[in-house]
This record gives sequence, C-alpha cells and structure tokens, in this order.
Amino acid sequence: MNLAVDLAGLKLKNPIMTASGTFGYGLEFSRYGDLTKLGAIVVKGLSLKPRQGNPMPRIVETPCGMLNAIGLQNVGVEAFVRDKLPFLPWRETPVIANLYAQDVAEFHALARFLAPEEAVAALEVNISCPNVRRGGMAFGQDPAMAAEATRAVLEGAGEKPVIVKLSPNVTDIRAMAQAVTEAGAHVLSLINTLTGMAVDVRTRRPRLANGIGGLSGPAIKPVALRMVREVCQITDRPVIGIGGIVSVWDALEFILVGATAVQVGTGTFMRPDLCFRMVRQLEEAVEELGLESWDEFRGRLITAREGRKS
Repeated sequence: MNLAVDLAGLKLKNPIMTASGTFGYGLEFSRYGDLTKLGAIVVKGLSLKPRQGNPMPRIVETPCGMLNAIGLQNVGVEAFVRDKLPFLPWRETPVIANLYAQDVAEFHALARFLAPEEAVAALEVNISCPNVRRGGMAFGQDPAMAAEATRAVLEGAGEKPVIVKLSPNVTDIRAMAQAVTEAGAHVLSLINTLTGMAVDVRTRRPRLANGIGGLSGPAIKPVALRMVREVCQITDRPVIGIGGIVSVWDALEFILVGATAVQVGTGTFMRPDLCFRMVRQLEEAVEELGLESWDEFRGRLITAREGRKS
C-alpha cells in the first residue's frame, strides 16, 4: 500500500512525524535512525530571540506519562536557520518549524523571517504551550486570540502551509478548531499537553520549579483520541493527531478516528528510535489489516451507538 499522505499540499512519504519539543532540532536523533525515512520532522519551538527556558527541575516522571515545564528553551530562529537547518535532510523529508511568540506581532515576524527559507516546508503555530507566562496557552484558550494569531502567521508565511497546534486545556476544543479553521489555517494539530502538577510531601514543594507543567505520554491518549475525533467531525482541514502515541497501533487508532498524520512526542523519551521503528512497522501493520489505501480506513470508526461507519 502507498503510505504517503497529503497535508494541504504538503506531501509526506508516510504519516509518522516527530512532535515539537521532543525531537530537538532533529540532528540529535540521527544516531538512532535515518531521518530521511520519517514522514516529517517538526523541530522544537522557535522564538525570535533565544530563550533559556524555566529553572530546573523541569521534568518529572508520572504514572504512564511525564510532566514537563521546559519553557520553550531554544536558540532563536536566526541561529536555527544558520546553524541547524542546513544540516537537516530537508530535500528528502519535510522540515516543519514550530513557532512560539508572546504576541501577534512576533508571530507575524517569525513567519516573515521563515517564509523565504526553502528548507522549511511548513509552519506550525504553537498557541498551546502551558509552560510560559506570556503567549503560549493564552492564545489557545480564546477563540478570537487564536484566530488573530493564525491570521498573523498566514499573512507572513507566503506560500507555506500553516498548521495550528491546539490546546486540550479548554472547555470545548471544537470552538477553538472552528475559530482557526475560519481564520484560514491549512492544517490542525492536536493535542498539546494537559496542564498538571506534582508535589513532594516531604519537602512540601512542587516537584517542578515552575509549579505546573504539561502532562504527556500514554496517560493522555484517550483524551487525545476523543478530541481528535471531535475536531475531525467539524473541520474540513487535515488533522494531525498527537498524544500518547508509543506504537504503530496507537498511530493507526488516531488515523481511524480521522487524523491524516500523527506526531510522536514523549514516546521518544522512552525509546529514542521509536519514530524510526514505527515507520518500519507501519507497512506490516497495514498489510495485517488488509488495507489498500488510507481512504478506506481514515475516519472509518464504527461506533456501537450508531452501528455504522462514522
């Protein structure tokens, strides 16, 4: 079966993508597999200026997951383009830049800076990070602000597809999806992390210096699946499923509820070669299911309530 997928004109050889914030700038993982085999590489969040991130400790292991409060530490967009981007296999594998900004003007400036870069295939707008005091999730919890950020990036992005990454920390994620869809987003990705915390009863302090962080890993997969399905039902844009994916079968669950592609995040902390293994195993898995095309499987969940394909 042809494993290729299309994200609003962005061609991927398979639906397995890396998730921003868990795969560095990509080059760090070249020792674990062939980067050219991946569907796409999403690099860590980029801001206009370098960021040091939050104080330590910034990561805590939880049952079936992980809390992080990295705070979008990064080298800044100029250093990324100069020192990292030229060494990625962008001709063979689409490289997607994830954007973080504190206001709409910064989002626009980031998009304009990256628009001429041939090696950047698409832009992912991070309006959902819970670990920064300005920007981040503030955009992701207000439909009007999310739409404004989306339009700002679209105006600066030129011909590049714009992906908007949604937060699960809202009452109804469909309202957010609708807002960014109407604003013109080409692709939606979800979910980012769920806001959480961990405490130490002996020291009586939070385990994260930031106090709160973002919960990710297998623990959040049921939430992510539900939200991806809800969004796929109300938008005509391709959706990228994210949340607790640690096997090729997890990835197929997201495609079954409607996702076109998936991003693998925290699973790479468990196995740095996970994305590469999933790419190798995907062909065998679709053969086991007897699939001949993604169209006969994507969004074809049969619900007990309806007793039919939905």
